[in-house]
Amino acid sequence: MIKHALSVTREGDFAQWYQTVISEADLAEESGVRGCMVIRPWGYGIWERMQRLLDDAIKATGHENCYFPLFIPLSYFEKEAEHVEGFAKEMAVVTHHRLVADGKGGLVPDPAAKLEEPLVVRPTSETVIGAAFSRWVQSWRDLPVLINQWANVVRWEMRTRMFLRTAEFLWQEGHTAHASAEEARDETLKMLEVYRDFAENAVALPVIAGEKPENERFPGAVATYSIEAMMQDGKALQAGTSHFLGTNFASAQNIRFQNAEGQLELANTTSWGVSTRMIGGLIMVHGDDDGLRVPPRVAPWQVVIVPMLRDNDDDGALVDYCKTLQQALGRESALGEPVRALLDLKAVKSTNKRWGWVKKGAPIVIEVGGRDMAAGNVSVIRRDRLYRADGKLDSVGTAKDEFVAGVGAMLADIQQSLFDEADARLKANITPADDWAEVEAHFADGNKTPGWLDVRWSRPTGNALDKVVERLKALKLTLRNAPMGQTHPEGQCIFTGEPCVERVLVGRAY
Repeated sequence: MIKHALSVTREGDFAQWYQTVISEADLAEESGVRGCMVIRPWGYGIWERMQRLLDDAIKATGHENCYFPLFIPLSYFEKEAEHVEGFAKEMAVVTHHRLVADGKGGLVPDPAAKLEEPLVVRPTSETVIGAAFSRWVQSWRDLPVLINQWANVVRWEMRTRMFLRTAEFLWQEGHTAHASAEEARDETLKMLEVYRDFAENAVALPVIAGEKPENERFPGAVATYSIEAMMQDGKALQAGTSHFLGTNFASAQNIRFQNAEGQLELANTTSWGVSTRMIGGLIMVHGDDDGLRVPPRVAPWQVVIVPMLRDNDDDGALVDYCKTLQQALGRESALGEPVRALLDLKAVKSTNKRWGWVKKGAPIVIEVGGRDMAAGNVSVIRRDRLYRADGKLDSVGTAKDEFVAGVGAMLADIQQSLFDEADARLKANITPADDWAEVEAHFADGNKTPGWLDVRWSRPTGNALDKVVERLKALKLTLRNAPMGQTHPEGQCIFTGEPCVERVLVGRAY
């Protein structure tokens, strides 16, 4: 029987397992402010890798990075009624600019320092960027405007969970303005594809790309598209969104341009974003009962070398041997980049270091003892296949030079194996359903990991859609998205009885 590194299992308590992985893998910790977290170096290192890869992909499509203020005048939001209504309950607001002593040893806002206009702490930047676009765009020659910013945002969530739903989180938000609706729609779908490619090829996270139903649209958007990932408990995670905003924000923010014929037109705008929520998805898709498993593309360190030091005269030679190994690995390439190898010389017991890196999810852990050095070998542990068939740790003795020569192929294989495992799980847990009774039966309480249902859908709106949402809510279900590229289905919508126009995914979600 395998004795796993974590005290709680996914099957036993998935929610507690998730929190345990975050703690044991040194990803993040509570900050003392409700809903805000301290992201520790290993967790932030994963975010930095995600940021670098996604930033390269965004720039490759012609976008430039910039930065906008954290504080946004309340009047900017009031110009777009639907947008402000969608975020009003989550907005943090600054009303004073100075504190004074209260005479009791505490501090209170100075009544004389009240701001003339309240400032909203950025929940998203459409309004402030729209105001800038209205200054930047005068002629059709100024279009398109293609920008992106990496920033923090604040949404005052009532129920928080680290990485998945926090009051403050990190993200990128892209914003663009175009001369035509067609061009803006193309941009929206182009960035959705950038997100899909990033999720699948960098994070090894298989996703379904599709359009969100009307009730799930970004406030003020004409259309919202998402990538949806399936966690190991069968729930959905919205891992990224791309929004076609039409002229709604342009009208509110007065983003107008003179076309080639000299007439004034409203610009069409888009926005799109991916956040540190992607780390939560990585945990819940790739983690196991021994901790995290990090895909090599986003691992801060792909190979960690652990010398088995004995506090004797041979330790110096062993460290030199390991340094030579580290240098050799750094000259190799994996997945299009130099291999990132760390030599762990911390004054910690070697077995504790090994299990520490197992819990953090380093793709490859190398142990090197005196016998390995004498034979010119290393002992290799692959994090994606930790145990042998007999339940013992799968530590494979390999000639050092042979390992170095094959490390690129091994890391590529780990990247692919993590994706394939998650992809097989996703495909095995999407089930077609032909009527409401099947939906109720499928999501009965006894089904612990029900996955998603694929159902016929007539795209109802207004009151008809509200009734569908309430019906689903009773089972704690939500509409996820209508997958891209599907063929027109036959039959009736399982909710309305009207002729269906597409199929939509239904499931429980984070």
